[in-house]
Amino acid sequence: MDSAELNSTLEMPAETLAVLAEISHEINSSLNLDEVLARSAQQIKRLIDFEIFAVLLPTENTNELYIRFAIGHRLEVVENWRIPIGDGIIGAAASTGQPIRVGDVTRDPRYLAALDEVRSEMAVPLIVRGRVIGVMDIESRQLDYFTPAQQSILSLVAGRIGTAIENARLYENAQKQAQTLLLLNEIGREASATLRVEEVLKRAAELAKRLIDYQIFSIFLHDASASVFRRSVSVKFGQQVQEKSVVPEHEGIIGAASKMRRPIAVPDVSLDPRYRMTNPETRSELAVPMIYKGRVVGVMDLESPQLNYFTPDHVQVLTILAAHLAVSIENANLYEQLAREEQRMERDLSAARRIQGALLPLLPGREFGLDIAARVVSSRELSGDLYDFLRYGPQDLGIALGDVSGKGSAAALYGAVAVGTLRSLGSSKPRPANMLRALNGFLAERLIEGRFMTLCFATWNKRARRLRIANAGQEQPLLYRSGKCEKIPIAGFPLGIFDEVTYDERSYILRAGDIVALYSDGIGDAQSAAGDFFGSVRVGEIVCANPNLSADGIADKILEAADEFSGGKHPVDDRTLLVLKCE
Repeated sequence: MDSAELNSTLEMPAETLAVLAEISHEINSSLNLDEVLARSAQQIKRLIDFEIFAVLLPTENTNELYIRFAIGHRLEVVENWRIPIGDGIIGAAASTGQPIRVGDVTRDPRYLAALDEVRSEMAVPLIVRGRVIGVMDIESRQLDYFTPAQQSILSLVAGRIGTAIENARLYENAQKQAQTLLLLNEIGREASATLRVEEVLKRAAELAKRLIDYQIFSIFLHDASASVFRRSVSVKFGQQVQEKSVVPEHEGIIGAASKMRRPIAVPDVSLDPRYRMTNPETRSELAVPMIYKGRVVGVMDLESPQLNYFTPDHVQVLTILAAHLAVSIENANLYEQLAREEQRMERDLSAARRIQGALLPLLPGREFGLDIAARVVSSRELSGDLYDFLRYGPQDLGIALGDVSGKGSAAALYGAVAVGTLRSLGSSKPRPANMLRALNGFLAERLIEGRFMTLCFATWNKRARRLRIANAGQEQPLLYRSGKCEKIPIAGFPLGIFDEVTYDERSYILRAGDIVALYSDGIGDAQSAAGDFFGSVRVGEIVCANPNLSADGIADKILEAADEFSGGKHPVDDRTLLVLKCE
């Protein structure tokens, strides 16, 4: 409180001071901005018998004030009036930071007539920490209605109301951000709910509308072969239109967003030399690249007939949406590609098997501190088993081995979608239990009758020599160390059956010579002529008998023993094996 304010306070009657104290308590008892403003009006009415009251706050990204709360004003004024800071009595109070009291508005050229019968007005800026955050305005139909004493009172009240408004706005913004995050989470799930590119693009326009009230919306997908972006969906003023066009990948605002790999908001396209005019009504534009694993798969482009329409909040939420859509588009592209591949597989399964073998992931090099061997023996032309390696970092590796229920091309297709999703999730480098939970959520939302999969997932850190591992219904891995080979006691529900499942995780520090074997049930379930099962015990015995062999040597020994045990018959189930030997 400065000296002038202190002197004004000391000169006030005790009753007025009591009301001011009550006002401070009342307006600070809520963090709801509308409640704060309504209570403020009620309390001010006790001190100044106004007829017309309004609180005006600045709009985002503009130099204007809008009416946030009003008593006595017409609805069209409340909804439509925007007062540039510096214009009118209210704008002047905002620009100068000083209260203004006018006894006869008809003699003041600054007056903006919201109501013809108004004769006197008092506008007091709301100041918080030396910054004007709004204006409180009261008006009367009587000449010279407001007094210097009332001006002093309202100025004191304004300081307290300003702080309450600022606190309420901060709370309101926090709530809005929380609601936006919840909506984005819901949108992320919806965006991944389809595996058709055309449907994903159609849904993208609908989902973006829930985040921002756009006028023109387009998605341009990148065509790397032609070095262009092709318009794949377009919505103008609520109507989807069939509008085909191409943009060279380094031209226009779309090309700039792609090249810079970040959103570009242009408040006035007429002043930006990069703008390529396709919609004459456009005044501002926002281009947001959709990036998947460092590659731009497309650009979301929004246009508005209003200048300076797009805000930093728009940029933030649309950037998050673009990331979701990039993954969804890639998943849909992968799924459609695999669906087309399945049709070809049915015509030439022999060729398809060669293709599947060629697509198996390359083994990580010795730079990870592991000697790794991987084997797949398919029971049919196409395998429903899978393994994969995710390079989390220079010294960090994700390791997966899985088995899809059923056999043949359908199981292979399901597994390929699972691998695509696994790699998408791998970009955030989750720990094993979290990876299984996320992958289960994805597969459970797209439940296919009779289809599920088991998966063992581990992460390895070379520096710490730490192996973390989680299991979703897969055979329990084996750990060999110090001459003994034991099962790693880790289990969990298979993926794609139940919606909400959590998984346990175990952690081991490996020493040189330690061996971990992950294998599918096609090995343990190999049967002899007498009907006996090969079992995990025999797998462990082979590892114990050959600890000095390389990972490849141990893997070959296990598969040779399983083949010999079953009499050399063709496997009835896929046999997949990963051997990790710590160096």
